[in-house]
Amino acid sequence: MNTKSHIHYISGPREDAGIPRPGMNLIKGQVAVVITDPQNDFLSPKGVAWGVVGQSVTENNTVANIESLFRTAKSADVPVFISPHYYYKHDHQWKFEGALEKLMHDIKMFDRKGALDLDGFEGSGADWLDLYKPYINDGKTIVASPHKVFGPESNDLVLQLRKAGINQVILAGMSANLCVESHMRELVEQGFNVVVAADATAAAKLPGYDGYEAAFVNYRMIASDVWSTAEAVEKLSALK
Repeated sequence: MNTKSHIHYISGPREDAGIPRPGMNLIKGQVAVVITDPQNDFLSPKGVAWGVVGQSVTENNTVANIESLFRTAKSADVPVFISPHYYYKHDHQWKFEGALEKLMHDIKMFDRKGALDLDGFEGSGADWLDLYKPYINDGKTIVASPHKVFGPESNDLVLQLRKAGINQVILAGMSANLCVESHMRELVEQGFNVVVAADATAAAKLPGYDGYEAAFVNYRMIASDVWSTAEAVEKLSALK
């Protein structure tokens, strides 16, 4: 194998691993863009998680890259699916939590008053980033029910994809080693062909812990391929 090949990584190429890149030839009508958690608490400087994810979001140009995926998918008439993260009052009554679940509950991340209550939602941490609202609120984007931990096992994303005849997924969103990676793993297990647009993701950076690097390794080892946003845009644009 050619161990000198390169793959896009954050702001430029890095030497690639000597493992296959099966890739994905996009088929109109079978491919969709899936975005996890395009919400203020992750992507706005005012969001409760910005202190730990902001550096990675800035380095990857994540906000603009996700917007590029939205814009290009809409222009190419490729369906877009959103898998959001919401917590309601009853979710704060869970009897046990993992490390990051506890953190998210403690800082009231993605909090809403209730599943049928939008009071205080507009502009909140659970709301979409304003930049994305024209794309998400266009009457065509499919917003799945909320996932509750990290993966789509607890929501209807897989059902919605299958009912739409989708078997190819370009995956992006927040956060890289949590919801994006968990969605990638479950979609692969469910038989979807998945590519990750890696610089349209980002993750927490803490001393000794780089969530984005951890996710990138697993994207490369599990997904059919890892693309830059520019590569994804080019391939989506060719479907017009």
